[in-house]
Amino acid sequence: QVQLAESGGGLVQPGGSLKLSCVVSGRTFGVVVMGWFRQVPGKEREFVAAIDWNGEDAVYAESVKGRFTISRVYSEKTVYLQMNDLKTEDTANYICVGEPSGWDRTRATWPKWYDYWGRGTQVTVSS
Repeated sequence: QVQLAESGGGLVQPGGSLKLSCVVSGRTFGVVVMGWFRQVPGKEREFVAAIDWNGEDAVYAESVKGRFTISRVYSEKTVYLQMNDLKTEDTANYICVGEPSGWDRTRATWPKWYDYWGRGTQVTVSS
């Protein structure tokens, strides 16, 4: 079993920053790809970013490119999402995901590809 636990969400003003964390526990050696999705009630889950096992390659949604940065510290079993210049449309529940398969930049954007899902941390961007 693999468990993912997110933290770092909160309320921030437009233009502000937040850094989300996701810690992996359990059978951690099985998690190769990690990423973030977000979801607003009543809408589909939206891909945000994903990163390969050693942190050397990442892929981002166009809506967050240049503002968000995903990173991971493999030895700490943690993945981060640094979010800068936040906008009201970034308001959502941010969910950490993990996948034991090999890295693929296209499949990494598909929610159905991921085996492991956290419960999420709420990010609210409002003045």
